[in-house]
Amino acid sequence: MSEGEEVKASVGPAGARERRVRADGVELCVAELGDPQQPTVLLVHGYPDSKEVWSEVAAHLAERFHVVLYDVRGHGGSTAPRPLRGGFTLEKLTDDFLAVVDAVSPDRPVHLVGHDWGSVQGWEFVTVERTEGRIASFTSMSGPSLDHLGHWIKRRTKSPTPRRLGQLLNQGVRSWYIYALHTPGLPEIAWRGPLGKRWPGMVQRAEKLSPSGGYPSRSLPEDAAHGVWLYRDNVRPRLAEPRDDAYAHAPVQLITPLGDAFLSERLYDELDQWAPRLIRRTLPAKHWIPRTRPHQLAAWITEFVTATDGGRPAPAAATGKYADRFGGQLVLVTGAAGGIGRATAFAFAEAGARVIAVDRDAEGAARTAELSRLIGAPEAWAETVDVSDEQAMEKLSEKVAAEYGVVDVLVNNAGIGLSGSFLDTTPEDWRKVLDVNLWGVIHGCRLFGRQMAERGQGGHIVNTASAAAYLPSRTLPAYSTSKAAVLMLSECLRAELVGKGIGVSAICPGIVNTNITSTARFAGVDAAEEKRRQRNAARLYGLRNYPPEKVADAVLRAVVRNQAVVPVTPEARGGRLMARFTPRALRAFARLEPRL
Repeated sequence: MSEGEEVKASVGPAGARERRVRADGVELCVAELGDPQQPTVLLVHGYPDSKEVWSEVAAHLAERFHVVLYDVRGHGGSTAPRPLRGGFTLEKLTDDFLAVVDAVSPDRPVHLVGHDWGSVQGWEFVTVERTEGRIASFTSMSGPSLDHLGHWIKRRTKSPTPRRLGQLLNQGVRSWYIYALHTPGLPEIAWRGPLGKRWPGMVQRAEKLSPSGGYPSRSLPEDAAHGVWLYRDNVRPRLAEPRDDAYAHAPVQLITPLGDAFLSERLYDELDQWAPRLIRRTLPAKHWIPRTRPHQLAAWITEFVTATDGGRPAPAAATGKYADRFGGQLVLVTGAAGGIGRATAFAFAEAGARVIAVDRDAEGAARTAELSRLIGAPEAWAETVDVSDEQAMEKLSEKVAAEYGVVDVLVNNAGIGLSGSFLDTTPEDWRKVLDVNLWGVIHGCRLFGRQMAERGQGGHIVNTASAAAYLPSRTLPAYSTSKAAVLMLSECLRAELVGKGIGVSAICPGIVNTNITSTARFAGVDAAEEKRRQRNAARLYGLRNYPPEKVADAVLRAVVRNQAVVPVTPEARGGRLMARFTPRALRAFARLEPRL
């Protein structure tokens, strides 16, 4: 088959066009998606993967870009060099990269993305002189430059300190597999035998993956056997004599999964000196993020490519409070059209999270999403739904998973107020309060919490309860009951979901200056009296003037610290202490009737 001839792809993303490209005695299997007239994003896989590891990311990127994937020599549909020894050097891999670029984007530089060994290769491509002008940007994940790593090791061995020696030991333990792959003959026997058969199941269990998109490919055992020469041909020579000129000549986006079992995040501490145009992002995820976080990676790559291709400076990573924790995460907030919900959406936006603002007020939710983007959210969307409507919430959860990904943080904040004695509260009043304040939380926890659990990458649920959950009152029986139920639900969920890495927090604000007071209902009075009481309640809360932004900050802090119950205002904290230590005094206060 001649270079550039296209055939229908047999594996990989749906609709991909496949071609063969010759380079240095091998034939590379190249797949393309999207419009060739758009900027080209070139994805390079790691070990022991094939290009199919990118199938989900590629499908998302193809909506905006010309996406190219290729099997590294000796993997997937690409042929292996003969002999294998010396056939996988970084120099030869660079020849392959340039051959692919010449075939798919001869007139424009490409935006390079690499994972694992694809990232190791990418660092070589972006730091050698012969590729200058061919790479517009580089996104690196889970794979350091061998040259940078060599210098990192030398600095720590030449000037050892307890901290530096600890870093060396930590990475040395994580790199156990590299020593094993240098053992003559045994890795090939293992991969072509029992390890090759068991590997897909091992990765799926470790990363909570489901087989999809042709991944892992059936060629895995042979791919892995060939790929051991990536390590043997490159690791020891480069670590022993790392290049001193390994400076990136294109903007670099570094994405570091904090749960990576193979690579310490400390490896990148000194990266700024090698990549002057560098932005950093982190993910609370494990190693195989192209499979576990495809939506998030596609969003970051799109943002980075769009900025650099347009001649603008590379986008800066979020610098707000907790940006290192929430940058790029997907956060859904209900009741986000105003008050605590809007303030919470803004706080996550400032931390660089992608925000979904949910409310039955479509205009208010849209405004929150719009302002979230201006504040710092890389992406923000508005969704209109009544949280008490079970079927509507099910449709929302399905849409969010399909279009935006699995939620990392869920904030069940939507709620309504109701005041009045128990005897004046009708069954319909009870249903309305419980439907929103309790069932809305149940729907959110059940639907989005299940998605988090099935993904297997952890997450966090925040439920907005109230100080009324533990402060009895003769005038708030329905509201207090609904919030007490939310508090206990949160405690039960926290106990159940801890084994799945999902935290649950109950936030208990006290008197906060929001519009809930002006919209709260008062049972047992006529319309005129209800309006008067709403105005008086709003005035009193306004005089208290505790801002919702402080509650939002408590929400983010609760997620970061994985706190169980968080009373926010001074009166909420004081009431919590009274509920524990002086319950009789609290009951006496409950008998008092507030005057509005």
